Amino acid sequence: METAPMLTWTLQQEIPIPPDVTSLLVDGETAVASFSTFRDSATFTTRRLIVRDAQGITGKKVEIYSLPYSMISMWSSENAGMLDFNSEIELWTRAGHIKIKLAKGADIRRIDSLIAWAVLSVAKA
Repeated sequence: METAPMLTWTLQQEIPIPPDVTSLLVDGETAVASFSTFRDSATFTTRRLIVRDAQGITGKKVEIYSLPYSMISMWSSENAGMLDFNSEIELWTRAGHIKIKLAKGADIRRIDSLIAWAVLSVAKA
């Protein structure tokens, strides 16, 4: 039985780590890579994925999602095909199912390797 994704995010190109992400980190945690999203950013750290989602007309309201790597139990990646222009990564977590769409310019293999590093190396440490 197929379940609908709980959350859907769209990642675009890789960007420098946003300076305001630093205030979200705990002791011993460092930012590794960031990607732009529709209105904000998603950052892979040494412990979790942080997605900042600016909302409203002004974008001053910000919702922050924090997904510890230890919560990810499985993932899949699907690159764009001949007639399908969208790449996707899906995460199955203890909190639910998350779909990450990748816009043109986002490197699916880079993001897939970041998730593999996070789940297989970091989460086990």
